[in-house]
Amino acid sequence: MASSTSTVSKYRTQSYHKFWLKITAFVVASFGPIFFLGTMASTLEPARLTLDLLSWPLDGATTYASPDVRFLSALTGGFLLGWGVMIWCLSVWVYDHAPEAVRKAVLTGVLCWFFLDSAGSIASGNASNVFFNLLILLLGVGPLWRPALTED
Repeated sequence: MASSTSTVSKYRTQSYHKFWLKITAFVVASFGPIFFLGTMASTLEPARLTLDLLSWPLDGATTYASPDVRFLSALTGGFLLGWGVMIWCLSVWVYDHAPEAVRKAVLTGVLCWFFLDSAGSIASGNASNVFFNLLILLLGVGPLWRPALTED
């Protein structure tokens, strides 16, 4: 039983939370370059395929034919990369000084993304994206749901 308890508590340490923030940062930021590629006709396929997948079924109905969609892709890519970099910087420069505040800030931001993105997906007729959002939420938040245990 002691082994099980030590395994559980390992995932609740501040050092593990700090590590997981980098995973969260990568998950968020990784969508930035994909959507940036959607800004140019010659490189838009990864963004188009991502949107096609997220609006399941994978049927080729999603296009990037409109300049407005490519512009929106530029904005989305920039916001996601910036948000991911910010989470990484919080883990490196701020976490050691305010671990619980950083955890709460990142968790709040990710939950706000989840609810608004999911509501918008449903409203736009892409309810299947809520499933993908749930997977990204679980991966991005990981052990950050609960405060870290104090390390002695």
